Amino acid sequence: MEIKDKLKQGIEEALAKALADGKLPAGDYPEVLLEIPPQKEFGDFSSNIAMQSARVAHKSPSVIADVLIEYLQYEWLTKVEKAGAGFLNFFVKSEMVYDSLRAALEAGENYGNEPKREDDTIQVEYVSANPTGPLHVGHGRGAAYGSALVNLLRAAGYNVSSEYYINDAGNQIDNLALSVNARYLELLDMKYTFPENGYHGQDIIDTAQQLINWRGDFFAVIPEPDRLPFFKEFALTEKLNALRVTLKRFNVTFDNWFSERSLHRNGEVKKAIQFLQDRGDIYEKDGALWFASTNYGDDKDRVVIRDNDEPTYLAADIAYHRNKFERGYKRMIDVWGADHHGYVTRVKGSMQALGYNPDRLEVLLLQMVALFRDGELVKMSKRTGQAVTLDELMEEVGVDAARYFFLMRSLDSQLDFDITLAASKSNDNPVYYIQYAHARIHSIFNQAAEAGVKYGDWANTNFDVLTTEPELELIKKITSYPEEIRESAAHLAPHRIARYLYDLASLFHSFYKQGRIMGVDSDLQQARLGLISAVAQVLRHGLGVLGISAPEKM
Repeated sequence: MEIKDKLKQGIEEALAKALADGKLPAGDYPEVLLEIPPQKEFGDFSSNIAMQSARVAHKSPSVIADVLIEYLQYEWLTKVEKAGAGFLNFFVKSEMVYDSLRAALEAGENYGNEPKREDDTIQVEYVSANPTGPLHVGHGRGAAYGSALVNLLRAAGYNVSSEYYINDAGNQIDNLALSVNARYLELLDMKYTFPENGYHGQDIIDTAQQLINWRGDFFAVIPEPDRLPFFKEFALTEKLNALRVTLKRFNVTFDNWFSERSLHRNGEVKKAIQFLQDRGDIYEKDGALWFASTNYGDDKDRVVIRDNDEPTYLAADIAYHRNKFERGYKRMIDVWGADHHGYVTRVKGSMQALGYNPDRLEVLLLQMVALFRDGELVKMSKRTGQAVTLDELMEEVGVDAARYFFLMRSLDSQLDFDITLAASKSNDNPVYYIQYAHARIHSIFNQAAEAGVKYGDWANTNFDVLTTEPELELIKKITSYPEEIRESAAHLAPHRIARYLYDLASLFHSFYKQGRIMGVDSDLQQARLGLISAVAQVLRHGLGVLGISAPEKM
C-alpha cells in the first residue's frame, strides 16, 4: 500500500474510533483529502479534514483536530501536528518511505499503472480535422493532448477507445474537388474558375500536379461533371493518407476512424432528425427544418435540414453523437477548438432532446497556439507563406519537443510556443532537461556494468542508508507518482504529468550534483543505484504517457 493510501486509511480509522467512542457526533463526514505541503517543516502530508468536518460535527476545527490526533497513534507516524485554524500535518517514519521505494522497484515498468477496469469505458474523440489540407500547429496541440489523455486514462485503469471523426461529406469536400479541378486546369494552362470558398494551399497544387504526373491532360477532355467525382475521391484519399502519415510521425494513432459519410449512407442522419421531429424538437420554417435548441440553452434555434433538403453539419453531428451513445460508452470526451464554444450547447442539447444524459458527454475546448521564434511572433511559414504546419514544426524542433511544449500548459490556457527554446539542446529546454536525466542515469548503469557491479536485488537492498535530504526528497517524489497519475486522469490534465517529470528530473539533477553513486560504500552504492533505477523507471513511464521518447544516450 502506498504511503498516502495508508495514511488516508489511518485517518478514516481514527475518525471511526472517535465516532464509536462518542468523542465526535455521528454524521456524514467528508472524504479525507491529503496534500503534500509546500514547505518541509509542515510535514510529509497535510489534511484539512478537521476544517471540512466542522459543519457536520458542530465543533470548531481545532477541537476536531485535537480529537483526531488523540486517535492517530500509529507506529509508522513520527508525529501529528495541529496547525493554523485546524490543519493536520503528518510526519511519516523513514521506514515507510523505504518500503514504498522497494515496492516501486518491485512493480517495475507497471509502476504507475492502475488495474484495468473493463466497465469504466471512455471514448476520446480528438483532432478530427477536415481532410482538406495539412494539419497546422493548432491541430498539433489537440493531437498531443488527445493522445496523451488516452495514454493517461489507460494508465489510470480506464477502458479507453480513441476515435477520429472524418468529415468526408458536405460542402468542404465538394470545394476540395472544385479546388483541385481549378488547379489542375491552371497547371495545364487552360481556362478555369477558382471556387469562391476554395482552398488555396500549396497542397492543393501538389495534388493537381500528382494527377498530371499520373495521367497528364487525360482528365481535361472528360466533362467536368464526370471528372469532379473522381477528383473528389482522389483528393480525399490523398489528404487522409497524408493526415495519417503526419499523425503517426507525431506518435498519434486511433482505434477507430469514423466516416461521416456512413451516417448518411446508413440513414442515421434521417432517423435522428425524424426522431426529434416526432418529439416536437424539430419544426419546419421557410422550407427548412429547425432544431429548437433554445429549449436547451442555445441563443437561437438552428437549421438542420436546409430548404434544398441538404443536411447541415449539425444534423450529421447529432446523428454522430447519437451513434456514440448507442455504442454504450459511460463517458465521451470531445476535444474541439476554442472557436466551437457556441457549438457545445446545441450538441449537448440535442443529446438531451434524444433522451440521453448530456453530462456523459464532456467537451474540452482547445485554446490557441502562438508561435514565437527569437522573441518574434511567427504568423506564417517562411516556406509557403501560409499557416505553419505540424510537419514543419516537427522538422524544426523534433517530435519530442513539439509534444512536450504542447502538453506543458493546461488545455484551457493560450499557449505561447517558443520555437527557439524547443529546438535548443540545453537544460533551459524542459524536455531536454528531463530526457537528459534519463540518459545520465543510463550512463551510470554503464559505469556499473564496466566496473562489474551487480545490482537489482532490491528485496535485499538496505535502503536505510539513504538519509540525506536530496535522497529522501527523491524517494517521496517517486512514491507520489501513482497518485499523480490518478489525479491527473481525474482532472483530464496531462500537463500535470509534464510538470511532475520536470520536478522529478530537477530533484535528480540536484541529487547527482551533491552525492556520488559509484565508488562509495557498497551498501550505499546499491541503495543509490536502486534509487536512480526508480527515477529512470518513472521518467520512462511518464514520458511514455506523454508520447515522448526516453533516450538512454544523448
